[in-house]
Amino acid sequence: MFGRRVHYFAEAGSTNDLASQGAEHGEAEGTTYVAAAQTAGRGRMGRVWFSPPGAGLYVSTIVRREHIIPWITLAAGVAVAKGIQSATGLPVEIKWPNDIIAPGRAFRSRRKLAGILAEASAAIDGSPYVVLGFGINLRRTAFPRELADGATAIELELGREVEAGAVLAHTLVALNETTDRLTRGGPQALLAEWLARAPSAHGAAIEWDAPEGTLGGTTAGIAVDGALLMQTSSGLVRIRSGEVRWL
Repeated sequence: MFGRRVHYFAEAGSTNDLASQGAEHGEAEGTTYVAAAQTAGRGRMGRVWFSPPGAGLYVSTIVRREHIIPWITLAAGVAVAKGIQSATGLPVEIKWPNDIIAPGRAFRSRRKLAGILAEASAAIDGSPYVVLGFGINLRRTAFPRELADGATAIELELGREVEAGAVLAHTLVALNETTDRLTRGGPQALLAEWLARAPSAHGAAIEWDAPEGTLGGTTAGIAVDGALLMQTSSGLVRIRSGEVRWL
């Protein structure tokens, strides 16, 4: 389903915006928008996604199956991680809620090479849909100063060139497989696979900006609805949104 119909742009404002426009005009689930550069790419919490020409792969697709929407960010994390590893051989990890990171000797040395942004909306007839976007850093590039310490690219990690088309194809195949399993078997198998690819989901020190103030603790897995669990001195806390700092 995903990738059956693909629109390619040398440059776009935001592929998520293009996919949203397509969804509003009745494009089917799986219709995919790909750009070689974005002038207004965005990430979680309104952050800018650095999208210079030729440096990355910027992709958005439409999701309409209501029963998979609650877990689509987790499914996309598994799919992007599997797609990158299958296409390039680079082992990667997932970091809650939506980051794909390159391995490192210590957690703080692991750098982000891909991110996911799922934006929910509703059509004129009231039916819900999600625009699922992901950006993958492919090439060596000069990251802005504020990103330089925390970002990397596949080619930087591998020390060789990679084929953008192969990364896209493998990722879309993995997204089809992951969402199909979710449709057939429910979220339990997805959660198990996500956890297997996210070692930082257990025992990592974090801080969370909760409504009542900053809380500190250690990660303790994820709930069935995808919430991150944090063990604090006062008990177990569920994190669904907000800023999480990994210490």
